Amino acid sequence: MTQPRKIGLDQPGQRPEPVGSTRPFSARSVVASTLLGVDPPRLPTRLLVRSGELFGISQGTTRVALSRMVAAGELVVDGDAHRLAGHLLERQARQQVSRAPAQGTWDGGWALAVVTESRRPVSTRAELRRAMGALRLAELREGVWLRPDNLDERWAGPARAVVDAQCRRFTARPDDRPDALAARLWDLDGWADQARQLQGRLGRVVTRLEAGETTALGPGFVLSADALRHLQADPLLPSVLLPSGWPGDALRVDYDRYDRAFKQLWRDWFRREADH
Repeated sequence: MTQPRKIGLDQPGQRPEPVGSTRPFSARSVVASTLLGVDPPRLPTRLLVRSGELFGISQGTTRVALSRMVAAGELVVDGDAHRLAGHLLERQARQQVSRAPAQGTWDGGWALAVVTESRRPVSTRAELRRAMGALRLAELREGVWLRPDNLDERWAGPARAVVDAQCRRFTARPDDRPDALAARLWDLDGWADQARQLQGRLGRVVTRLEAGETTALGPGFVLSADALRHLQADPLLPSVLLPSGWPGDALRVDYDRYDRAFKQLWRDWFRREADH
């Protein structure tokens, strides 16, 4: 069989940075990440504007970012608030699936998608690659994508539509041992190692957040983005195909604890700032 292109942590955007990273956040990133972290994804404009101050972003800069995001279709104005729209709303749906994946029973079948057109513009190819990533399919060879058929895809309407427009889909049963094939398609050990590092980082930041250290809000915000990106890279395989001690569920539990601590301290910070 052709050697597959393994999905690993060398892919762009999947390698987390250490706690205390100086990676800058733009006003747009702060607004997007803030709304991506709440459900429903709607917050008062005043709160979004003040949140930027945690990163040294002026209120005026954040307001300009809000206006540009509305113009780009990423946000809509909703009374005295802003809420997510467009591709950011789809991104939140992917994040929610990553945090609470809906996996069904697995009967041993694999979902297979084969590209039917050989001549496609670069933009179309890139769109398909993003859709395959959202659906957690891995590339066996150029134009051939597959994964165990164990996921409920009802949440993934836009990605499914992109795949269906460019591919034919089948159910297959490869000759390879399923666990060996999964290990060839995904860098499972690499994902697990990074997940355990994130668990340690989450634990240290949660301790600070629960102690009321507002100086932990900024690093916690950066950490949240790293953790969510990593969860979106989880292939969500059936348990029988995963290495022993797989940390996926444990990382989700730790992230939920972090999320509660962060939001509580963030709300307390905003109330104090609003009183001044």
